[in-house]
Amino acid sequence: MSTQKHFAEKLLQIKALQINLQKPYVWASGWNSPVYCDNRKVLSYPYIRDFVKSELANMVLEHFPDAEMIAGVATAGIAHGVMAADLLKLPFIYVRSKPKEHGMGNQIEGYMEPGKKVVVVEDLVSTGKSSLQAVDAIRAAGGEVIGMCALFTYGFDAAAEAFEKANVPLRTISNYSALMEVCEDQKLIQPEQKSVLEQWRIDPAGWGK
Repeated sequence: MSTQKHFAEKLLQIKALQINLQKPYVWASGWNSPVYCDNRKVLSYPYIRDFVKSELANMVLEHFPDAEMIAGVATAGIAHGVMAADLLKLPFIYVRSKPKEHGMGNQIEGYMEPGKKVVVVEDLVSTGKSSLQAVDAIRAAGGEVIGMCALFTYGFDAAAEAFEKANVPLRTISNYSALMEVCEDQKLIQPEQKSVLEQWRIDPAGWGK
C-alpha cells in the first residue's frame, strides 16, 4: 500500500477524515462539503503523530534539502511543524493569520534571519488561500520560501493554480485521490457515491446548490 493510501486509511480510522453525503458539512467559506478533514486529531494518537513527524521530515530532506528553517501555519500547522523541525534540528517559527493587535504586533513568532530558506508546514490545503497568506508574510519579512509540506490536500484545481502562481512547490503526505481509492477498497462508498464525490472535488463552490 502506498504512503498516501496508508495515511488516508489512518485518518479515516481515527475519524480525522469523515464522509457524509446525506448531511454535508458547511465550511467557513460557506461551501457545502461531503468531506471533512480535521488533522488536529492526529495529535491525540502517538503512533500516527510519530508517522506524520517522520514523513514530514523525510519530505523536507528529499524535496527541499536546502531548507534552513521550518515555519508552521497557525494554528493547526504549528504542532506538526515544530515536531518536524525538532527531528531535522532546524529553527522554527510560526505565522499568524494576521498581526497581533497588541504588544509587538507580530505576525511571525520566533526569530527569522532575512534570507533564510524556509519550508512551510500546513495541516490541510483546500483552496490554498490561508496557506499562501503565510508564505506572503514570510517573504515580506525577508524569508525565502522554497516549498510547503502538508498532511492532506483536496487537490482542487484552484489550489494548484494558486501555488503555481505563487511559485511554491507543494508536497503532501496524502490526498483526495488516495482517500477515494481507500474508500473504494474498503467499500465505504458505492460507485454512484464516488461519482458525486468526484463532482464535488471538481466544483466545490457550486456543489450542492
